[in-house]
Amino acid sequence: MLTQLFNKVSDEEKTEAIKKLMENSIPSNGFFLMVFLSVTMATFGLLINNSAVIVGSMLIAPILYPVLGLSMGIIMSDNLLITKSFFTFGKAAILGVIVSALVTLLFSSQITTTSNTLINLTKPTLISFMIGAVAGFAAAFAIVKRKFNEMLPGVAISVALIPPLAVVGIGLAKFNITMFMNSLLLFILNTAGIIFTAIVVFSLMNFYVKRKEAEKIVAKEEKKIAKEEEVKPEETI
Repeated sequence: MLTQLFNKVSDEEKTEAIKKLMENSIPSNGFFLMVFLSVTMATFGLLINNSAVIVGSMLIAPILYPVLGLSMGIIMSDNLLITKSFFTFGKAAILGVIVSALVTLLFSSQITTTSNTLINLTKPTLISFMIGAVAGFAAAFAIVKRKFNEMLPGVAISVALIPPLAVVGIGLAKFNITMFMNSLLLFILNTAGIIFTAIVVFSLMNFYVKRKEAEKIVAKEEKKIAKEEEVKPEETI
């Protein structure tokens, strides 16, 4: 039954999943704006210990897509998708740390108590990897199966990549090496868990056969984004 569940994926569903990952794994101004907003929101939530704000930050974070794009690229041996996804994810992570550190430097003086959530996000464990693994499995499955697409926001919350990333920036701003290193390890564990199980799901669904089609989609999406973000020169009078 489990084998049948993964084998019953139509070519149309595979193409749509690849296209969605391409659209969100290729760097764009809009993508980095959403990362900026989500990390800023998460940092404020962590500083004031407001779980509702932290959850809200995870809902608007697009960082899950390049992680899944990286997994897809590995399965299809698509070097271009792997490279694009890796650099998009890396740039997003660096941007997140810088934004969180700046927000902390500007506003932490107004905070008198230490957030319980902040403390919990400096305790990396094997369970952290398992949470990422389960969430990665769910995300990979939901992004392919059309009728489960609406569940992706819930998966984005369970993945919890943005809060530990924000804590990395907070630790950096406070010159707290322990907080910085532990939250960075937690972020890496969550990411590794997602990549591992997403690779398993995409492999079971036999995405490798769509390799040639994926290469065409990547090239098409790159041109599309470049065209949308092209700054037109001002008309001379």
